[in-house]
Amino acid sequence: MPVSKARKSEQLEHYNELLRASNGFAVLSTNALPVSRVQNLRRKIREAGGTYLVAKNTMIIKALEHTGWVVPADILKGQTAIVFGRDNFPGVAKALLNFLETEKIEEDRLKVVGGVMGTDILNAAGVKLASELPTLPELQAQIIGLIVAPATGLASVLEAATGGMVNFLQALEDKLKENAA
Repeated sequence: MPVSKARKSEQLEHYNELLRASNGFAVLSTNALPVSRVQNLRRKIREAGGTYLVAKNTMIIKALEHTGWVVPADILKGQTAIVFGRDNFPGVAKALLNFLETEKIEEDRLKVVGGVMGTDILNAAGVKLASELPTLPELQAQIIGLIVAPATGLASVLEAATGGMVNFLQALEDKLKENAA
């Protein structure tokens, strides 16, 4: 049964929204993966802050063109699924690869064929490299550490200076008491 023009327009807008909210996505080649495993994968991706979507390649290509993304047409072939990273693609890619490894999914059923991060088209190895980048929470912690480090250093210097001053004053008081006695 053909999909109506209104439904296609609705799907295209949904894909556009996903792309606007994403900083990267992975393309998976899929083939007869059991529903229970797909549900587990969707849950893992959602927990990592991403979205798993099975879509027609032509619709995804239109959405990519419409939102200004680079179009990895060479990897959008056959039965595909897309894993969108929203604002944490490295964390989502890590969750995806961990799932594939721990669930021991056969490559003929589901495998990463590539993806896009920013303006770069990635092959499967590139998606693996992206998964090794710090996740958004890790980056936030690193930035906070960089911001706090100078203040911590200043506090240490002031504490040492204050301690030195107290020791000096105590020694001076002791000396004055000795001279007065």
